[in-house]
Amino acid sequence: MIDLDIRDAIARVTLDRAPVNAINDEWLRLFDERLDRIEAAEGLSVVHIRSAHKAFCGGMDLDHIRKLFVAGGSDDDFVQCVARFQHVFARIEGLPQVTVCEIGGAALGGGLELALACDIRVASERAKLGLPETGLGLIPGAGGTQRLTRLCGKGTASRIILGADVIDGATAAQLGIVQWAWPAEELASQVETLIGRLVRLSPRAVHEAKALIAAAGDDGRDGFAEEIAADRRLYNTEDTRRRVSDFLAGAR
Repeated sequence: MIDLDIRDAIARVTLDRAPVNAINDEWLRLFDERLDRIEAAEGLSVVHIRSAHKAFCGGMDLDHIRKLFVAGGSDDDFVQCVARFQHVFARIEGLPQVTVCEIGGAALGGGLELALACDIRVASERAKLGLPETGLGLIPGAGGTQRLTRLCGKGTASRIILGADVIDGATAAQLGIVQWAWPAEELASQVETLIGRLVRLSPRAVHEAKALIAAAGDDGRDGFAEEIAADRRLYNTEDTRRRVSDFLAGAR
C-alpha cells in the first residue's frame, strides 16, 4: 500500500493501493510508519513521493467516507479522521530533507493536500489537480486551505477551493501550485534528473534553508536574524568548508 525504498541518500515512497491510492486509516497508519523509518535513516538528502498507478492519489477512500457519514459516524469521528490526515502531512512538511512529489495523474482532495505538504511538486501536463470538497459541503481541511493560500495567495486559493476548480498540470505550473510540468512521457526521466541534482546539495544547508523558508511565513519569527544564526552554524561545518574550498579551486 505504501512502499519504501531507501538507497543512495534517497528515500522513495511509492503509493500502491489500486486503483487511485485512496486514503483510509490503514493508509495513514502505514505512511506514519514509513515516516518513522525515514526519520531514523542516516544520510538521506531527498524524499521522493510517487505513485505506482495512473492516478497519484484520489483523496479519501469512498468506503471510509460512507462509514463516517452514513454508517453511524459522528462529528467526533470525522474530526479525528481529519486530524490524522493533518498529522501525517505535517510530518512530511517537517522532514529535513528535500521532499519531491511526482504527480503523474489525478491529485484530488487529500491527494493534492499530500502534495502541498512537499517542498517540490512536479506534474504531468495532463494530470488533474483540485480540491473539490466544497461541492460535498466540506472543506479541504487536511491543510489545504492553509498551505495553498500560503503557496499561491488568496486569489489562486479562492479559485481552486471556493470554485472547486480542477485544473491540469500545465495550468497548475502557471499558477505556482507545482514548480514544473512536463509531458507525461518525460515526467519520470525529468524527475530523476532533478533528484540527481538535489542529492548533490549540502543536506545541512538544505535543512537550514527549509527552516528559513518556513520562517518567512511566520510573523512570530525574525527570519533575518535566523539567517545570521544559520550562516554562523554553516560556516563552522566541515562540509561547508570543503565545498567552498572545492569551489574556489575550480574557479582558478
